[in-house]
Amino acid sequence: MTDTNLCPKCKASLSEVETTKSGKQLQRCSNGKWNPETRTVDGCNYVKWLSTPPQPLEEACPKCGSSLVLVTTRFGKKMKRCSTNKWDPKTRTASGCDYFEWLKAATEPLEELCPKCSAKLVLVTTAAGKRLKKCSTNSWDRDNRVAIGCDFVEWL
Repeated sequence: MTDTNLCPKCKASLSEVETTKSGKQLQRCSNGKWNPETRTVDGCNYVKWLSTPPQPLEEACPKCGSSLVLVTTRFGKKMKRCSTNKWDPKTRTASGCDYFEWLKAATEPLEELCPKCSAKLVLVTTAAGKRLKKCSTNSWDRDNRVAIGCDFVEWL
């Protein structure tokens, strides 16, 4: 039997739970420390990623009327899904209501003008909570996979 609070590499204790900027939670080996200057780990580099439980929302499912939950995937994307939806990893099948909706960035128009082209700016808040100002003429051409319009972006 293994102790879940010990590092499997060096048998040192694991640190307190940390939350990253994107909302993921992790525990590091106490013999290792993240160095933001070199962007590497000094010492033991073991990291235990923790799964985040679904958060209940005050919304009802449009398909079945049950409550919705906010789920963060292992890649950090967020979605709303019906609370009756369950996944069985053994049989690899889903059961319950199949409603889900990916959360996208929220956009608000601003009164500021773009310093490059003088069009209006918009404030974009991503699903991960990151914020930026960008030109309202900026968009993405999905067919050709290129950005079109003004390229002004300012991260906040």
